[in-house]
Amino acid sequence: MAARAFDPFRLDVQVFASDNGELSGRWPLQDMTRLADSMHSDSPATGASQVGWSARGELRAARGGPAQVWLHLRAEARLQLECQRCLQAVESELSIHRWFLFVPGEDAAAQMDSESEDDVLALTRALDLRDLVEDELLLALPLVPRHDVCPTALSLLNDAPQASAGPVHPFAVLATLKRGGSLN
Repeated sequence: MAARAFDPFRLDVQVFASDNGELSGRWPLQDMTRLADSMHSDSPATGASQVGWSARGELRAARGGPAQVWLHLRAEARLQLECQRCLQAVESELSIHRWFLFVPGEDAAAQMDSESEDDVLALTRALDLRDLVEDELLLALPLVPRHDVCPTALSLLNDAPQASAGPVHPFAVLATLKRGGSLN
């Protein structure tokens, strides 16, 4: 019997899990607009960036009930984000390895998701895997992207000329600018 062909943009999760289906591939980062929007403005054209992914479905026996529908999702991407220290591009590698339990109905999914450590989603006949991969990669973005050591020296307020060796006044830089001075 030939393996069934599955469409990652309209995946019937129940059938995919029943067949122990497997899919994998690469998508251009530019096709994931929300993720591409998070990249540094000076990063190379997003057409060169790719998101690698794989998905595997399985049915797991459940006590006293029908088998549970599970989806294992993996994805990797390399992005140029904006360093929050120096504002230059910093390369960040994102990697996700997640299991999702699918249950019938949004209400059941919401209730089980709040009670379980597992990620629970409503069972659907037309899951867009690319949207799910993008959502998970967005959640994996670092809260504060930054270099371990920034490649350029940071300009600090304390670099401004000071009139005395006494304590630094917080508005000393503004006073210098007001008198027509410069920061450099």
